[in-house]
Amino acid sequence: MSLMVQKYGGTSVGNIEKIRNVAARVLESYQQGHKMVVVLSAMSGQTDSLIKLAHQMCEDPDPRELDVLLATGEQVSIALFTMAVKSMGYDARSLLGFQVGIRTDQIYGKARIQEIDTKRLFDELEKNRIVTVAGFQGLDEDGNITTLGRGGSDTTAVALAAALKADVCEIFTDVKGVYSADPNVCPKARKMDVVSYDEMLELASLGAKVLEIRSVELAKKYNVPIHVRSTFTKESGTMVIAETKDMEKVLVSGVAYNKNEARITVKKVPDRPGTAAKLFQPILSAGIIVDMIVQNPSESGMTDMTFTVLKADFVKTMKIVRNIAEEIKAEEVIGDENIAKISVVGVGMRNHAGVAQKMFQILAAESINIMMISTSEIKISCIIEEKYTELAVRVLHKAFELENGALQEEK
Repeated sequence: MSLMVQKYGGTSVGNIEKIRNVAARVLESYQQGHKMVVVLSAMSGQTDSLIKLAHQMCEDPDPRELDVLLATGEQVSIALFTMAVKSMGYDARSLLGFQVGIRTDQIYGKARIQEIDTKRLFDELEKNRIVTVAGFQGLDEDGNITTLGRGGSDTTAVALAAALKADVCEIFTDVKGVYSADPNVCPKARKMDVVSYDEMLELASLGAKVLEIRSVELAKKYNVPIHVRSTFTKESGTMVIAETKDMEKVLVSGVAYNKNEARITVKKVPDRPGTAAKLFQPILSAGIIVDMIVQNPSESGMTDMTFTVLKADFVKTMKIVRNIAEEIKAEEVIGDENIAKISVVGVGMRNHAGVAQKMFQILAAESINIMMISTSEIKISCIIEEKYTELAVRVLHKAFELENGALQEEK
């Protein structure tokens, strides 16, 4: 008998009929002899509605109270789901984050899971119950409700699978798996049968919305196999697993893009030790994540520093940077929200050269200017003008032969 964790997103439980369908699907696995832990998101649109309510009450809601409010969305889902299972003649029990013992740090809205007490879960499973857990939420050391941020239910599911040593964590969503590109942008995108943790980490960080990045980090750390599949079909999806030797034969596995970043340039920064630390420390202290960083060559003791942040943090970051620019005697601060990051990803890049050159040539042939470049062992990212995003995705996808399977190692 295996232990299975399944997670269903907001679109999967968007209304009463969909919740009943999910209950029936979970019961199929239960009837096959699996012990079942089910993690649910809030019903589609409910979290946004709660955020809207909070901002109707006040312009800048208290972070603690906002988390208390947002955590109610998942409470509705798990209660309704458990009612559905019981109405079908089976035993189930719904549990909130604090009842499960999901302990987090104290960063409201972006809390990170620190530990999970599995005793209650195992006790319920021993009674042959289907256990339904509210995703996205936990409890800090002072007993305050916290939430894990957007996509946090994925993280909850993988963390539970790791803590329970589950055989698999199935993530059910409204897509059939992980694709070589966004099918909405590239109609010829191909569903991948298998993808490595490292590739999925890169794809998630680069804008692919199938899995939340922290869930993949946990899966890699604890070697939890993830099966990404659709709620609305019985087809197999994409397995996210540890890298195998066969994966290295594929140069490029996918193309990703992200329109949710903004670029900030600090002009004529004094080029001396400690300046970068003075610039970025206040940004870090504000909880803002900096992505790509480029520093131009020094001229006459001055340099330009350019970096990217999430668009949601753009205004806040600009305010911080302008204050720091005055302190460090920089000339000016320039911001640009009309950018996109386009990336190619593949574990085969570790052992093969020429991918970057090919990518640059393809973009140049379409007169797409590259503003910034960032690389890792298995990824190449370029910042371009936002208006060229869809074109860039399609031409790169075609050039790397991803329509019929990723470009293979040349003999």
